[in-house]
Amino acid sequence: MNANTRLISILRGVAAGTTLLLVTPAAHAQPEPEGDAPPLRLAPGLKLSLSVEPGLAVALSDPQSERTDAGLGQTLKLLFGVTRYLAIGPTAAFTTLPDASSTPMSTSGTAWAFGGGARLMRPHDAPGGAAGWYAISPWIDADLLYVRTGGLDRLGFATAAGLAIPLDDRRRFWIGPYARYFQIFQGDRVGFDNRDARILELGVSLEVGFGLEQRQARVATAEPTAVAPAPVEVPASDRDHDGVLDATDNCPDVAGPAANFGCPVYEKIIVKQDKLELKEKIAFAWDSALLDETSRPLLDEVAQALKDNANFRVQVEGHASSEGGDAHNQTLSEARATAVLDYLVARGVAKERLVANGFSSSVPAGNNSTAAGRVTNRRVEFVVDFIILKEGNTP
Repeated sequence: MNANTRLISILRGVAAGTTLLLVTPAAHAQPEPEGDAPPLRLAPGLKLSLSVEPGLAVALSDPQSERTDAGLGQTLKLLFGVTRYLAIGPTAAFTTLPDASSTPMSTSGTAWAFGGGARLMRPHDAPGGAAGWYAISPWIDADLLYVRTGGLDRLGFATAAGLAIPLDDRRRFWIGPYARYFQIFQGDRVGFDNRDARILELGVSLEVGFGLEQRQARVATAEPTAVAPAPVEVPASDRDHDGVLDATDNCPDVAGPAANFGCPVYEKIIVKQDKLELKEKIAFAWDSALLDETSRPLLDEVAQALKDNANFRVQVEGHASSEGGDAHNQTLSEARATAVLDYLVARGVAKERLVANGFSSSVPAGNNSTAAGRVTNRRVEFVVDFIILKEGNTP
């Protein structure tokens, strides 16, 4: 078998193995939820992903550069996310350089390497479009390796840099180019060329992981029948003395009837434990973050509800239909969410209680293939939802 035939056989084996690694997780992936699904984010705890990195390898130094042709490199990395920016884990790799000299080398042209290292990267849940270039994740890594070539055992070192681009909205599959420098330390051995082997590898990184966690979709529930509280002594756990215990009171710091879950009756909003539900949409000027005058009474009532409930901290979210470019939609949704935040601050709500985020078209409420669905998704050119994040005590 000549060198070209051996190289073709190796390439076929690597392609088959890479395809199997990528197809198996996809076959077991859960289907994407439909409807008004909440935004995506990384779940708490350690993350796990597998990176398969095939590439073209060339020797940079003698004697390998004189005696070998360009060959193949393959690296497998199991990455455990310690933080959003740092992952560590084991590495397995091999490099094969076909013999091109008339005098065969004294050692094998294939090097097997095993070890471990660390990778620094842009977080996989960084803001931007759900997939594509706006969510790109540059990375660099380094590995310390045990290397075996033929009958020789040596130490090695590898460092690489690359780009990872998500292929799906859940960011489970990533692809991108990389370059790796691989050095094998030869040591001092009698009868051998003691110069280090230096190899450059250029290829494509294919990464598979658990991706982003999707929050549970919002589900409309029927209002329970109001039950008038019995005329009993006000318990110690009823802070606002409205007869509704704090455990079931959506507004424990301001009095309200039991029929409204202990909250004041507002004209344009409903206060729930996890959000402020708007009875009408917030309007903006066309393709702008300028609030329409018709929405000011609604936002005035939102501001009053937040001042009535000092334990609420709120995230303002902007959403869009799929029309227009991702970059434009992302920028406009963020600007509109910020405009609503600024309006609430101007009405006396402490800014540290609020955070604004835009989600472009990544969280549809209707079907983007129909005109009616696109109108629903724009939600008055990016509707604003209010979600309680945690308790606090700032007005």
